[in-house]
Amino acid sequence: MSQLLRFKYLYFLSIASALSLFISCNKDISLSLDDVNEDIAVSFIDSFTVNTSTFQLDYMPAASMGTVLVGKINHPGVGAVQSSSYLKVTLDSYTDNIPENAVFDSINVVLKPHATRYYYGDTTQVQSIAVHRVTQEIVTTNLLSSIDSYKAPVYVTGPTIFNNQKFNYNNIALGTGTFRPNIFSLDTISVRLDDNFGKEIFDMVNTQDYNVSNTESFQNYLKGIALVPGNSNTAMLGLSDTVNININYSYTGSDGFKTQGKKVITASGSAFQYNNIEYNRAGTPLAALTASNRELSATETNNNFYVQAGTGITTKIRIPSLNAFMYNDNISVNKAELVIETESVSYGPFPAPTSLMLLVTNKNNIPVNYVPAPLSNTVQSAAFIPGNNVGENNKYVFNLIDYVKFVNSNRYIDTDLLISSVSPSIFTTVNTAKIATENGKPKIKLNIVYTKFR
Repeated sequence: MSQLLRFKYLYFLSIASALSLFISCNKDISLSLDDVNEDIAVSFIDSFTVNTSTFQLDYMPAASMGTVLVGKINHPGVGAVQSSSYLKVTLDSYTDNIPENAVFDSINVVLKPHATRYYYGDTTQVQSIAVHRVTQEIVTTNLLSSIDSYKAPVYVTGPTIFNNQKFNYNNIALGTGTFRPNIFSLDTISVRLDDNFGKEIFDMVNTQDYNVSNTESFQNYLKGIALVPGNSNTAMLGLSDTVNININYSYTGSDGFKTQGKKVITASGSAFQYNNIEYNRAGTPLAALTASNRELSATETNNNFYVQAGTGITTKIRIPSLNAFMYNDNISVNKAELVIETESVSYGPFPAPTSLMLLVTNKNNIPVNYVPAPLSNTVQSAAFIPGNNVGENNKYVFNLIDYVKFVNSNRYIDTDLLISSVSPSIFTTVNTAKIATENGKPKIKLNIVYTKFR
């Protein structure tokens, strides 16, 4: 190829790449050099058929996430979601450091907002949190060492507690706190507990009872607490996993003045703090999507497609013609983008996820990988791009060059993609997005710029 011809080729290649940012049609567009004997052309195609369904994730880890997620919302598209948080506890010390003349005053749980100040839903209403005594040992599950290890998704990396697990607790609450979640000014939430419960622990410390002699004995006596939202709650709140239960007492100091003190019960570690997330989709297009019925066709949901963190709702996509296209020996892909448009219609207090990722599933629908960022082993995340007031939808854009180029290799053969919230927010939030539609079809498009060698 002559020097002039190479220059013309690179020139037209740059034009084609620029056009790929603006063209949105359903046909091939070819840019060819003006030499009738030219053997190279740059083409753009966005007409790949994308088959879409709704898929429910399973085995979602909930421990060691660093967030106490408590609350309840009722989303107009996907129904009610509730999160309760469980945690093991331990005494700050197992020595009798309560002054001899001390008198028990009260016991309360102190909760603080998470550093991210996460909230979702209507925070203008009064919320409540009830504290219950857990009566069953909180334990982890090691899915990787069981006979079901082949079912483990890529995001399960060791022993954990899954967000659909529940441990028994006493139905009668130790105490309930009500508050207005002014999330950006909220300092702490204090829930006063039953005095008899606090006095019992206070007396055991004073008498050096066996139940407060070491961690194992104490956790046998008090297996943990559960933080449960009220039925009328309207918001989900992210709280710090540094949770304290203060046993408050007073005594007369050596100076003759009354002094306050406290014995503190703390969370015993992030591995045993987790969030149990429940949902009720009755009356929504996804009512039939359950833990046992994990995939719904477009027909079954009337072409309603969602992505919701926490509950594990994802949108599954399959591109059946991509494999055949990539078997073509005389093409080279220059650029591949997956564009996902979501509705610009706002659900008020229910914003979309700030980022999405793509999970790669095998033929058994087990997520076995993530789509990485180009030239990287890190998980690729597509940031939320807001729409505008002239009808342009919100969107997320993925660079699919890695997936497209290797779609026929052992890495991606017989795989599909799941659109989900990015990790770790997929486990610690409940943000929701609805895929936009046009003429009854979801607005999900694969755009490819490629070079033809004729």
